[in-house]
Amino acid sequence: MSEKGDRERRRLINIGEIIALAALVVSAFGVWISWKSSDHQGPTRVIEQRQPIPLTLRAAVGDDGRSLVIAPVEASHALESLTLAIKGAAPIQLGSDGRLDAQQVESALGDRDKESKGAHSVPVRITARYVEMGTDKTSGGNYRLTYRWEGGGLFGGHSVRLVSLSRA
Repeated sequence: MSEKGDRERRRLINIGEIIALAALVVSAFGVWISWKSSDHQGPTRVIEQRQPIPLTLRAAVGDDGRSLVIAPVEASHALESLTLAIKGAAPIQLGSDGRLDAQQVESALGDRDKESKGAHSVPVRITARYVEMGTDKTSGGNYRLTYRWEGGGLFGGHSVRLVSLSRA
């Protein structure tokens, strides 16, 4: 009986090997068909492309309100120039440092709200030229420039102190 059992076991092993070999042939044929049907131009390269980021500006007050430094929020933006347009005044041109002096704003404002105390704000249109990802770009936005008049009194004149710049 042990001889008969060994023969059946060998026969089952042979049938299993034949089935495995047939599955291997079918799988290889499927790989060959998919390889032939694809455009074989080499390996596919996936390159991550950075999306452009819209320009947003922020400002930091300096010299106790005598200046305002305007800079891009995103570090990948390199500022070339800024143009500030206050309604009813000549445009103010700024360089790549983005430094806005209170005297420039004072001359653009003229006598507007000079006698009233407290903080005032004026709408400002800012047009910026900047570099992003190696290309020159131009962008603009509406902002609100907040300022206050300081001084006055008997012998002194009024002067503007810049408070903040915010997105309108």
